Amino acid sequence: MPRLKNSDIPFLTATELSQQIKAKKVSPVDAVKAYLDRIDKLDDKLHAYITVCEDEALKAARAAEREIMRGDYRGPMHGIPMACKDQWWTKGVRTTAGSNILKDFVPDEDATVMTKLKRNGGIMIGKTNLTEFAMAYTYHYPFGVPRNPWNLKHMPGGSSAGSGSATAAYMCATALGEDTGGSIRGPASYNGIVGLRPSQGRVSRHNIIGSCWSMDTVGPMSRTVEDCAMTLQAIAGYDPKDPHSWKRPVPDYVRSLEGGIKGLRIGILKEKLYAKNIEKEVEDATLKSAEVLQELGAEVRDVSLPMSVHDRALYSPIVYLEGSMVHHKTVRERLKDYDHNMQITLLVGSIMPSQVYYKGQRLRHMLRAQYMELMKTVDVLIFPTAAAPAPLIVDKPGLGTKEEFKRETINTRRTLTGLSNVVGAPALSVPSGFSKTKLPLGLQILGRPFEEDTVLRVGFAHQEATDWHNRRPPIS
Repeated sequence: MPRLKNSDIPFLTATELSQQIKAKKVSPVDAVKAYLDRIDKLDDKLHAYITVCEDEALKAARAAEREIMRGDYRGPMHGIPMACKDQWWTKGVRTTAGSNILKDFVPDEDATVMTKLKRNGGIMIGKTNLTEFAMAYTYHYPFGVPRNPWNLKHMPGGSSAGSGSATAAYMCATALGEDTGGSIRGPASYNGIVGLRPSQGRVSRHNIIGSCWSMDTVGPMSRTVEDCAMTLQAIAGYDPKDPHSWKRPVPDYVRSLEGGIKGLRIGILKEKLYAKNIEKEVEDATLKSAEVLQELGAEVRDVSLPMSVHDRALYSPIVYLEGSMVHHKTVRERLKDYDHNMQITLLVGSIMPSQVYYKGQRLRHMLRAQYMELMKTVDVLIFPTAAAPAPLIVDKPGLGTKEEFKRETINTRRTLTGLSNVVGAPALSVPSGFSKTKLPLGLQILGRPFEEDTVLRVGFAHQEATDWHNRRPPIS
């Protein structure tokens, strides 16, 4: 087999690159250099990265090369260059959470997800851009406005904007994001990649700069379902440093992709597909995906979860109040240092009555009970990841009127990713087509808590029967 040129390496999937590294046909050093070259070529347009860790990545790549050459192979992630959302601690590397408030913060220890990645041989090539503190949409990005590689005038989504953009533009082999209300799956859909929000408690949140302890979740963002499964394998599992992580067995996620979906019961959630806010081309793409899954042998039918139309209304007060508590000291002392929209978000959370939060949590418990009852009748649910393709980048701060604020934060226009966070279930977004404006669309697949393997298997079956994941953005 002829040796790959360095310029070809970024276009391998993470799985393919892993196989090449294991076979000693590609050096981790060459892989890191290839991605660094691509970052140097494209990131001044995309602003996907806040910090590029060139020296650290090359040092880690040389160490990985030595280990592999002497036979000390650690597993599929060994030597893989990956991007990490700038939301969790990285020892010796600044961690900003996308905010000027933390622009000079350099942690003295790693988050558990970083410890696990390093233990498995993964190489952090850089830390990616995000909306400020992974909360409200940011207008003044301190480190550059992140852009969508399919069209630079459009958003890459939030809050894991940079991880979505970098992965889609082949500026990393795979990436990590964090999802509180859709912050992995939204960017996955908008950028035409795969993103998984694992079950609550599947991945440690130790040393994560979070905004909502009851919903924040770290997960993989990749170009294929196999890459997503491989990345999740490296970070999943119980962590004694995180009391909210669960002592549950971690399946072999890559192996779980095998076997097909014949006989699997798939429910199309009516409240999330046939709502008035869903654009027609999104509905059509979702129904086409349902046909694909049915042709593969799954039993597909419409199902209903009436309370799910209110999930955003339950989600918002919980996130706003918990987020305001995380930032309460800084709000009092440095309010003006936050972006305009973040100021509004934190001030709203600060004055929200405790009974609203309490009621939200009670209703959340009711919705979860209804969800679990529905999941006795189906194995997964499907519906769109986003109601429309990626919107244009906002060119003015603020949400304008009170009515606009209500539509943005409480009403049903953006409820498509909130359900899994409210009930704590795994949810996967996979590419499902393109809009007439040539922007990606996403299919969302939800499962029972801790059944990521089933969700990934359905996503893999859909991927193998379609070719959307093989499309490259024009910036390539």
